[in-house]
Amino acid sequence: MSWQSVPQYPQYQDPNQQYNYGGGNPPQGGYGGYPPQGGYPPQGPPQGYPPYAQGGAQPYPQPYGQGPPPGGYAPQPGFIQPPPSAGGYGAYDDPESQPKNFSFDDQSIRRGFIRKVYLILMGQLIVTFGAVALFVYHEGTKTFARNNMWLFWVALGVMLVTMLSMACCESVRRQTPTNFIFLGLFTAAQSFLMGVSATKYAPKEVLMAVGITAAVCLALTIFALQTKYDFTMMGGILIACMVVFLIFGIVAIFVKGKIITLVYASIGALLFSVYLIYDTQLMMGGEHKYSISPEEYIFAALNLYLDIINIFMYILTIIGASRD
Repeated sequence: MSWQSVPQYPQYQDPNQQYNYGGGNPPQGGYGGYPPQGGYPPQGPPQGYPPYAQGGAQPYPQPYGQGPPPGGYAPQPGFIQPPPSAGGYGAYDDPESQPKNFSFDDQSIRRGFIRKVYLILMGQLIVTFGAVALFVYHEGTKTFARNNMWLFWVALGVMLVTMLSMACCESVRRQTPTNFIFLGLFTAAQSFLMGVSATKYAPKEVLMAVGITAAVCLALTIFALQTKYDFTMMGGILIACMVVFLIFGIVAIFVKGKIITLVYASIGALLFSVYLIYDTQLMMGGEHKYSISPEEYIFAALNLYLDIINIFMYILTIIGASRD
């Protein structure tokens, strides 16, 4: 409603004056002839609104559709204006003032994945070296294994089937509890094979091989965590070296000798030591070019387990060949 449409009240009209309701300075005593107290409109603007415009502008309120009164909008009482910033939107465009995201980020997921892998690996190593100690120090177990050689071939078949299933079938190594069942069968079969193989050596030699393997694996793991060299880019080179090593192993089967056994075992220990660094950095992720998915904790534990077992077997072979 505009000022022109306000009805006139005779008791407040002054016949000696002409009032301009569309602008200009209002006469003394009120706006448009209205008294300063009482009457219509009420004295002063409503609470929370800006004061009336001065200097001949239209009095408050403005006609509908013409926007706010001159001087801009004044905030309501109690409203706190955000401090200005370079972005122009106050404190709300400051990244530091945004709410923090408390969801798990990649680093926390990776740390949980590493803990799970090493827990699984520790369980596998305890079972394996426990079986080795049982076969080496208990004569009854050693005699039973020698009198039932068919168990060796059964364990070898179970080990190959479970290892190939976990390596080739993604559903087997990712679905729980199937992955733990296959990993448990593989660990049991591999532990039996390791125990039978360790019966050819003296207990002192087995203990020496266990100590050397533990020291080597610890040193290589620390090196893999601290080094700036990215071994994850060496996958193709390691595969080529493994093919050559397998061919050399086939030749060593037919060519007997202490020297070729020492050379073969030394190359094997060195190759799987590099593989241990490679698999450790794949598991760690971070700044390395390639990394393994956190869902592949069974596969990561299997890789590290095979690396450590092979290092142990080749070190034990070196100690045995040196003795012979």
